[in-house]
Amino acid sequence: MANLPIVAIVGRPNVGKSTLFNRLVGKKLALVDDRPGVTRDRREGDAHLLGLDFRIIDTAGYEDEDPDTLPGRMRRQTEAAVSEADVALFLVDARAGVMPLDEEIARWLRSSDTPIVLAANKAEGRAAEQGILEALALGFGDPVQLSAEHGEGVGDLFEALLPFIDREVEEDEEVDLENPFAPLKLAIVGRPNAGKSTLINRFLGQDRLITGPEAGITRDSIAIDWEWHDRNGEVRQVRLIDTAGMRKKAKVQDKLEKLSVADALRAVDFAEVVVLLLDATLGLESQDLRIADRVLEEGRALLIALNKWDVAENPSSLFNGVRKALEDGLSQVKGVPLLAVSAATGKGLDTLIEAAFETRAAWSKRVPTGELNRWFERAVEANPPPAPGGKRIKLRYVTQVKSRPPSFVIFGTRVDQLPASYERYLVNSMRRELGFGAVPVRLTLRAPKNPFGKKD
Repeated sequence: MANLPIVAIVGRPNVGKSTLFNRLVGKKLALVDDRPGVTRDRREGDAHLLGLDFRIIDTAGYEDEDPDTLPGRMRRQTEAAVSEADVALFLVDARAGVMPLDEEIARWLRSSDTPIVLAANKAEGRAAEQGILEALALGFGDPVQLSAEHGEGVGDLFEALLPFIDREVEEDEEVDLENPFAPLKLAIVGRPNAGKSTLINRFLGQDRLITGPEAGITRDSIAIDWEWHDRNGEVRQVRLIDTAGMRKKAKVQDKLEKLSVADALRAVDFAEVVVLLLDATLGLESQDLRIADRVLEEGRALLIALNKWDVAENPSSLFNGVRKALEDGLSQVKGVPLLAVSAATGKGLDTLIEAAFETRAAWSKRVPTGELNRWFERAVEANPPPAPGGKRIKLRYVTQVKSRPPSFVIFGTRVDQLPASYERYLVNSMRRELGFGAVPVRLTLRAPKNPFGKKD
């Protein structure tokens, strides 16, 4: 990863921090809504501002609450982001004017060692003039006047940030996606309160993500870079992606929760390997199978982990019951790895990461042409395709068209009449003999074009 300078956006709730974050990264990565407090965990992205590259952190709205409450835990995340930043961008709402909480944040920022740049957002129009004047009293000089929504004031923001973040950075070489030592993109998904954020915190060895008994704390999908030391002492790069809990679609009525679930599904698209985290105290539910099906439909490699194993009752019976339910419920793929873990104690986490790297290797595999042809001849000879209506279906050759997920095309005649059961036979044979295990395998049937057929 590039060693980029870091800018942390701070401010009270609903001043436009996430809108500015999206503007600077050039994508709608952070959820935005009119209500305050949408952002809870700090979110990071690569920002680009008039040729200036830096790492931007979107933080939760700073609130003066008891440290043990959810707002209090959110505030600790903001404080941690500021402490690691090269500069903090303190955002106020020019239209609303300076509020008591803005003054409280200003007092806290003055006590930190991080340089501060003050910015007045929503500064377009005469309605913002009074708020801009009030911002002078916060003690950080003239505020940068901007409109995150409309992209105004970016030149002034560039000049204000430049002295703090214009430094040489070391760029990594281009990542080879099929290199086994390339960073593993690992998304953690599941129902609310399964322990996804707690699991990532255990990996990191710090309270990087907000956790607690309240369901639905995580809203944005949060990506965090981490280094794992394998059994051989090798350092392996991992990008951990925490996601919002996914409830049954019928229960998701709130607009913000719908946005969160959509964001989690985008995170699945971005990932290479997805861990579906189950709560061992609740067992497997139909919603878990729906999530697993969605992951496999998107062509992602899947692992299933039973969390809270340290407090599970009748663990052996539970494990076997979940295994049987998965075999019955996941028709696409048999034998998806099932692991027992505990985010609270750390049990099984090294095994989980090791399995994720092994699964990605199978998901990224390309089969040499000679090996593929030898498998194909054996499979067809051992079980020839049927002859519907007395006319034989001829399967001529196979080729791998891509990996991630592994995808193949088989050419032959009358392939439109090949039964689905025979396709399953071929796919299962591929998994068993070519080393694909339980990753999704795509198989397409094609008939060669007839050069003597009718032309359009």
